[in-house]
Amino acid sequence: MALSTVSRVRRQLPTSPWLFAAPGLLITGAFILYPFGSTLVNAFTDRRTLIPGHFVGFANFRELWHDEMFWTGLRNSTLYIVGVVPALVVLPLLLALLVQKNIPGITFFRSAFYTPVVASIVVVGLIWVWLLDERGLVNSLLETIGVGRIGFLSDQWLLLFSAMAVTVWKGLGYYMIIYLAALAGVPRELHEAASVDGAGAVRRFFTVTVPAVRSTMVLVGALSSVAAFKVFSEVYLMAGPSGGPAGEDTTLVMLVQRTGTGLTGRVGYASALSVVVFVVTVMLMLLVLRADRKEDS
Repeated sequence: MALSTVSRVRRQLPTSPWLFAAPGLLITGAFILYPFGSTLVNAFTDRRTLIPGHFVGFANFRELWHDEMFWTGLRNSTLYIVGVVPALVVLPLLLALLVQKNIPGITFFRSAFYTPVVASIVVVGLIWVWLLDERGLVNSLLETIGVGRIGFLSDQWLLLFSAMAVTVWKGLGYYMIIYLAALAGVPRELHEAASVDGAGAVRRFFTVTVPAVRSTMVLVGALSSVAAFKVFSEVYLMAGPSGGPAGEDTTLVMLVQRTGTGLTGRVGYASALSVVVFVVTVMLMLLVLRADRKEDS
């Protein structure tokens, strides 16, 4: 009886792990691998929303090269990285240093700083649109003190910088939590030794804190770079579907959405755009990791 049970268990063992992994594998295949493969295939076709496509080779990518909106989107997505990533690497670290001390009431401030993270991006975007509108609260205050109204949502560059500010504001709490976890692992003895040597708060920050959390800073830089390059919601909500004045604030992901949706959407061309976004995103990750390895060596 015991031998038959053991043999039955042995026969079931090779398939049992796959049965446990099957739900996750099915979800991954249906919602990640299949769409990814479909996008790669469609990038080399002229497929439209309701029209099956034909193979056109690299025609979509050649068209991208001559598309002014593609270069506008690439410029804006690149500027978004330049404007957002340094702030999201440094400011959450400073914020984490402020809230890591166990003093009365600090839990409230930790929760307050993290609240924008859990808030819906649609709600956050609408709130900032109401604040920065021509007749919004910010312009009303500026007019009251005699500065005059500023076109935060009508000027090409001010609109893009306003969207960057929203991204930074919403991401501060998320990366603050990551830094808090890293700071918890920094030995207190290092700070005490630096204090004994006469190092002040600023010097201890650069000689103790920054080296101790450098790997976390690299991680935050990589995550924020990818998120910034693929930005959509903030700019879409503040600039509208047209991408701001004359579409000058359009990002690459907005261009993908605008090109590939609708009854006459150019699915093949939008897929080629998506492939470019994917390639640039992978390159960003590799550059960050390579820079980290060079600094280690």
